[in-house]
Amino acid sequence: MVPSPQSRTRLWTPKHVVVTRSAAERPHAAEIVARCEAAGVGDIDFLRSDRITGLRGDDERATYARAKSTLAVVVSPPSKRKLQPIPPSADWRLDLAEGCPAHCQYCYLAGSLSGPPVTRVYADLDEILAGMDAYVGRGGVTSGTAGRAHEGTTFEASCYTDPLGIEHVTGSLAATIAHAGTHDFGGPVQLRATTKFGGVEPLLGLPHSGRTRIRVSVNAAGVAGRFEGGTDPVAVRLAGLGRLARAGYPAGLTIAPIMPVPGWREEYGALLDAAAAELDGVPGLDLTVECITHRFTPGSREVLTGWYPNTKLEMDPERRSRKFGKYGAVKYVYRREDMAELRTWFDRALAERLPAARALYWT
Repeated sequence: MVPSPQSRTRLWTPKHVVVTRSAAERPHAAEIVARCEAAGVGDIDFLRSDRITGLRGDDERATYARAKSTLAVVVSPPSKRKLQPIPPSADWRLDLAEGCPAHCQYCYLAGSLSGPPVTRVYADLDEILAGMDAYVGRGGVTSGTAGRAHEGTTFEASCYTDPLGIEHVTGSLAATIAHAGTHDFGGPVQLRATTKFGGVEPLLGLPHSGRTRIRVSVNAAGVAGRFEGGTDPVAVRLAGLGRLARAGYPAGLTIAPIMPVPGWREEYGALLDAAAAELDGVPGLDLTVECITHRFTPGSREVLTGWYPNTKLEMDPERRSRKFGKYGAVKYVYRREDMAELRTWFDRALAERLPAARALYWT
């Protein structure tokens, strides 16, 4: 029987791969190149410098298309190896890559990253992982708080990428999970990663030691089906999460970005029911839930409307409340009364449909 499109996972294969001069000297770059060759990539270019070129097209759409189909193998800048807190998710941000091959019309990276949206994977993975030790026990989001100290020092690997979405051609996530599961850190540690993909096979047999929590980013049918291009169907993501949970991984649901679309109560209710059915009967289930409502900045709105000029995504500042960050940055969130209605419903629905789940935060 041929699997239906709703049950198959997508394996992203770049059309173009570029390897910078410094990256080519690293052993992990050779593994990435071998994976890309095995996946059928014929256009692999070893650059003479560390400057990535050839991403610009005749217009913004052509540039977007070229960048989104390109994997750049680079060495991480020193700023990436100086880990930063990432509240409310984790103590520290651990970047394995930057950029994502998916086409989500609300993309979190829009406005945060400069230049064409190419996916950069870091070839200096050994150095990145070796740097984790210095941060153990020093966090203020989980390890330094009473409510979440039991999670240990947490490292978030999916702030600027979807690590499972590119695992097919990088191998970086599996290597990081194995390192987190076998290394003596001198204190409790948890690796965290979230994904919109379901191709979990490379992760199932790893020595994770229960130190990696994989979460799937899920949404209502009216949001996922309309705004999450290039990702796996939600049913495939949930099936992958079930397989990971049965392989002993701590699991999680990242419900994001929550939107009050028409029929949202029914659609999010169906989503929670599907998650409950997929995880039913998992021995010793360790499940968390994170709820993140939709928001945007003036900069991300400008970028997204350039990438997706025909989008139907609601980004009307007049229908939102303005919120200011600690450095004065503006973002638009739902109005207080809308937020209250959403949160009240989710608090009740989660308690009823997923009573074993531990809610980490609402934002």
